[in-house]
Amino acid sequence: MLEVNELTTKYITRFGEDVYAVDHVSLKVEEGKSLGIAGESGCGKSTLALSLMGYYFAPLHYTSGEIIIDGKNISGMKPDDVRKSILGTEIAYIPQAAMNALNPTRKIINFIEDVIEAHDSTKTKKEIYELARQCFEVLGLPAEVLEKYPVELSGGMKQRTVIAVSVILTPKVLIADEPSSALDVTSQKMVIKMLRNLMENGFIKSMIFITHELPLLYNVTDDIMVMYAGQIVEKGAAKEAVFDPLHPYSKGLMGSIIVPEKGLRDAKLTAIPGVPPNLKRPPSGCRFAERCKYVRPECKDFVNLRELEDGRAYRCVLSEKELREAYKNVR
Repeated sequence: MLEVNELTTKYITRFGEDVYAVDHVSLKVEEGKSLGIAGESGCGKSTLALSLMGYYFAPLHYTSGEIIIDGKNISGMKPDDVRKSILGTEIAYIPQAAMNALNPTRKIINFIEDVIEAHDSTKTKKEIYELARQCFEVLGLPAEVLEKYPVELSGGMKQRTVIAVSVILTPKVLIADEPSSALDVTSQKMVIKMLRNLMENGFIKSMIFITHELPLLYNVTDDIMVMYAGQIVEKGAAKEAVFDPLHPYSKGLMGSIIVPEKGLRDAKLTAIPGVPPNLKRPPSGCRFAERCKYVRPECKDFVNLRELEDGRAYRCVLSEKELREAYKNVR
């Protein structure tokens, strides 16, 4: 459904400096599946989301790589072509702080009408209303909401409204960028359940869920990819990534979060020392080396992703056996 090969995108600062926020990223999401992308703030998650849509505006620029959606390569397409034929139908996006994106002077049905009419001018107002009603029903929103203004809705209702606007054209891929970060725990669970229902009811075919909360992805996605300083440092099944992380950064990320799941409740919280590298001048070797407890001299050289037989992959010079032994000794 979605295949990305060696995608590299960069920001160009006003001083002409290149900042490679997405550096040779490859991923694959099959129909009916969901992928979680985790990492701390500034690791490149949101930039990857924007890059995947193929919709580039300064200071973000496409550099190299392929983005293939359902067999169609959208890499390097003109922005107008992407907007007309890709966004909304092939791939859709729920941005961070999405609930603040609603114009308070317009009714909810007007947002739905704008999206549908931009892609299909043949639909009548009645047909648009019925389509919106069906989508809202899946999201647990009554049809009356369509005639309301954003100010009349709660935070959770506004978030679900934005989700409805994003998926109304039944996109093949939905990218949800921290869709639950500004919500309380109850609303978070509701949004997660709604996203699952959308996939089950055919409104979306596959999903990418972005968050800095790695444990949250365990309840949402099939697979998880961990990013650090613009690169993938680990990817694999959700259960393994949460309960048995391999890369030292993934291990540290999990250790810094309170996790209510059984088996991790009593784990001692730890902090990752230091700060991420400056991507204007990234290190030539492992980008996590300066913060890693297990750093070796060979970490100064470029480190490739190490593929395992079970489909997992991680970016480290240490073997799986060496990492597990090192983690055991720390305890």
